[in-house]
Amino acid sequence: MNTTHIHLLLNHFPIIGSMIGGLILLWGIIKKQDQVKSIAAVVIVVMTLLAIPVFLTGEPAEDAVENLPGVSEAMINLHEEAAELAIWLMVAAGVASLAALFFKWKKSERAKIIFTIALVMSLLSFGAMARTGYYGGKIRHTEISAAADVNQTNGNEKEKQEGSKEKEEEKEKDND
Repeated sequence: MNTTHIHLLLNHFPIIGSMIGGLILLWGIIKKQDQVKSIAAVVIVVMTLLAIPVFLTGEPAEDAVENLPGVSEAMINLHEEAAELAIWLMVAAGVASLAALFFKWKKSERAKIIFTIALVMSLLSFGAMARTGYYGGKIRHTEISAAADVNQTNGNEKEKQEGSKEKEEEKEKDND
């Protein structure tokens, strides 16, 4: 197993995990259940820890695929830029979650506000991670790009055909 395998194997965890952690945290905040909030915070911290090797293996994964046919350099750049934002948001969510756990352990009133900050950061990191994954998928997954292109082309052709039919019907009415 090489770094590209590690990157591809782990990259889904921070995306899905940040969403799951955020939703569990939201549930815990709404229901005012400290145990649920703590579990969610631990999930977010674990996803942050998993995001680190995903980020660190990104550059070696790029080196492995950048010269392969069909690989888009532009998409690699978009993916890389999105990953830089996503990792910082994920780290912020992880740090906020750790701080919330610490203040909960200390029985501090600050824990409530820090859990809320962790929630916001987790949901922001989910959005950033999902965007990063979207761009990453378009680097090499030709079935995604090809399907989008085919659907767009088919849609345009259908519009052209419908437009032509309408013009023909108007001409027939004018001739009558």
